[in-house]
Amino acid sequence: MCIAQFTTQNDYANMMSPLMESRVHMLVKGRVQGVSFRYYTQKWALSLGINGWVRNLADGRVEILVEGKMEDLEELVARTKKGPPIAYVEKVEVDWQPYRGEFSEFRVRNTEFI
Repeated sequence: MCIAQFTTQNDYANMMSPLMESRVHMLVKGRVQGVSFRYYTQKWALSLGINGWVRNLADGRVEILVEGKMEDLEELVARTKKGPPIAYVEKVEVDWQPYRGEFSEFRVRNTEFI
């Protein structure tokens, strides 16, 4: 039997963080509409086992709200920052939030008109 020994609480948190569930809200600015950004986001999220949604905003940005394992969310953030092949991502605002267990699937939502 192997018992892990941690010298600090941070050692334990660092080991567990990839497995912990979290939530992230992203606002993506650039040439991100009309370039299949929502399709790619859905494809990436489904491949990573992430639940939530993506939608276009009236101001030209894309909004993403997702939940899942921290390591999977970090991968989605990285892919979002790069974007699909014909997109140009200028800026991604990333807001990490506590996991709520709100979603059971991933979907593309209608454009939000403000």
